[in-house]
Amino acid sequence: MDRNPLLVVGSVALDSIKTPYGQVEKVVGGSAVFFSAAACAMSPVAAIGVVGEDYPMEKLENLKERGVDLTEIKQIAGSSFFWSGEYSENFESRETLVTELGVFEEFNPLIPQRLTDSKCLFLGNIHPTVQLNVLNQMHEPQLVVCDTMNYWIDQNKEELLKLLQTVDILMINDSEIRELTGVSNLLKASRIVQSMGPESVVVKKGEHGAIFFGMDWSFAVPGLLLDGVIDPTGAGDSFAGGFLGYLSGKQVFSHEHYRKAMVYGTVMGSFAVESFSIDRLEMISKQDIFDRVSELKKLTSFE
Repeated sequence: MDRNPLLVVGSVALDSIKTPYGQVEKVVGGSAVFFSAAACAMSPVAAIGVVGEDYPMEKLENLKERGVDLTEIKQIAGSSFFWSGEYSENFESRETLVTELGVFEEFNPLIPQRLTDSKCLFLGNIHPTVQLNVLNQMHEPQLVVCDTMNYWIDQNKEELLKLLQTVDILMINDSEIRELTGVSNLLKASRIVQSMGPESVVVKKGEHGAIFFGMDWSFAVPGLLLDGVIDPTGAGDSFAGGFLGYLSGKQVFSHEHYRKAMVYGTVMGSFAVESFSIDRLEMISKQDIFDRVSELKKLTSFE
């Protein structure tokens, strides 16, 4: 395998979800799955994760057919990571009902030699010590993007700060960056994060879009106007998949490339919320993506 495949290390889970538009039991999910489903439309992807004996690997076959290398999704004795949640009316809040880590609790992967030269790396939302261990095994990736969440900020902040010294871009939502920095203004908060190590910060704002903060510039993308949202689970990881899927084919990462990556991230996140699990992401064509990119351009352009 050449240097081009985009590498993602993250969770591979089973999700039971209830929203105002229905519910599903034990469908495939997790950061590595949503990321791969979004990114593979634009780039070869290799995913690293762990599942238990109960995981329906056949439900990932479509990802394999679409160019995702699943060789390093290891199936071992035990139960898979399971998450259950329920969304309120209008998706204003989400309640976690069950979290069972199963085999994921001991996840600390050894990266195979053939993948240590990957140019772009996405560190999904896992323990920051594990994220750093993965990064330390890589051979000078050109772009490292990591995700995190409130739990790690609250419980493992010291380890997270150590990780942030080594990554290029932190992806984080607006409430998380405020918790991490103690600052409510997103521009000021991003500057604080940049002082911690990352050159750039992407702040996700859910249905309201996302903002890219570079060292001396920024770029905002609104959320797309959708007829209906079925399930927002995995939207952030799908955004990351679109973002890095677009960038992984570039030789350099210019301001213009980052702007377009934000657009592609927004587009892939918009597809993800239109179904439970990765169902919608598995159905889209390149033309579907281009059409929605054009739609976003019309929504935001002016003279």
